[in-house]
This record gives sequence, structure tokens and C-alpha cells, in this order.
Amino acid sequence: MNVLIAEDDFNIRLGLKDLLEAEGYKCVEAEDGEAALAQYQAHQPDLVLLDIMMPKMDGYAVCRAIRQQNVQVPVIFITAKSEEIDQVVGLELGADDYIKKPFGTREVIARIRAVTRRALAAYNAPVNSNQFQMADLDVFPDELRATRDGQTIELSLRDMKILQLLHREKGKVVDRDALFNHCWGRDYLPNSRTLDQHISKLRKAIEIDPKNPKIVLTVHGLGYRFDG
Repeated sequence: MNVLIAEDDFNIRLGLKDLLEAEGYKCVEAEDGEAALAQYQAHQPDLVLLDIMMPKMDGYAVCRAIRQQNVQVPVIFITAKSEEIDQVVGLELGADDYIKKPFGTREVIARIRAVTRRALAAYNAPVNSNQFQMADLDVFPDELRATRDGQTIELSLRDMKILQLLHREKGKVVDRDALFNHCWGRDYLPNSRTLDQHISKLRKAIEIDPKNPKIVLTVHGLGYRFDG
């Protein structure tokens, strides 16, 4: 999923980019409103994070211009403003949600996942149409979540890519290069620590006993495997 980050504060923009890329999103950036609209037209992103107070063209004007071209793409405003009237104006222009500064990383990811799920449900194939099962875990790619015994487990895009690949190659070893190419992209420089840390984090989320995994199995010296 491609995300446009339109934010004139370099540090906030870089922080959002690092956060989203770590979650598996691809990002394009814009430092002002005019650049944001140009980047949108050039890349047609799947999600737009839009600061309101930007030079050259504010977020409201950018949102209005985007909505004239596409009424479906999710737009989340990033704003330091908290007055109710500003939120009303933004929602009337077609924004899907708000993130208020200062914000935490967990809030950003949670709001993006929620907006993405709503967009997928509204505009794509029926939700859960490609769900699958891994051991006692029911996995719902369209919702970026899994369930076990009625309990919901939130997953990132990269988590989901890993599970989909292992499920597709059930019973086979998926080597480390294949995981990096599929889940990080071919331009990403492989780093064993990055992969191992992410698998460890994923196991903590989906395994009943992360130290004795039943879903994501390690094949030492090669990669990982799901046996079914």
C-alpha cells in the first residue's frame, strides 16, 4: 500500500515515514500543499496523510482537489488544531479521520488500519473473501487482523504478507531472501536482525507460546515454514 505523507515539518514527516515503512507501507512525501497535490497525481497513493497548516496550499484545499478526482481514497488529516469547527470543515470536505498533534505511534497505526479496513470493505471485494486458517488461527487479510477463540489480534501489512506467503507455501521452507523480497521489497537490503526481530514480534502476537511456535517454524540456516 502506497501512502502520501504531506507535512511541512521535516521531523514529523520523517518520523511518519520511518514508522509506516517499518509497518510495510511504501511512502511518498510532500513538504507543502502544491507538492502534495503533484505527488498525489503522480503516484495515485492508496492513502493520504494530510497536514492542514501547510505553505502554498493548505490541507483543506488539497483535500478538496483530491476529492474532485477521487472520492474513494482514504484521507486522514494531521492537525494541531482541536476546535470542533475545524474538524467539521475537514469532514465535510471528505476526510475520513483526524490525527491530532502531538500523537503517539500506536495511535497513528491504529487509525490508519481502521480507515484502511473501512475503505477495503466499502470499495473492494467483500471483506473476508480471502481469509485462511493457520493452525487454530483464523486470518483475515482484508481486515489486517486474525482471531483465535473470539479474541482479535491486530496485524500490520508486513505481518500479513509474511503469513500469506507461509500459508501459500505450506509445508515448504521459505528462505530468508524470499521473505525479504516478498515482504520488504527487492530494493530493501537484507539484514538478518531485521527479519528475526520481526518474526519474534509476530510470534508474540499470534503464537500461544512464542518460545514453542506452532505457526511460524524456524528452519535453522534456511528460513521459516508453516506445516499446516
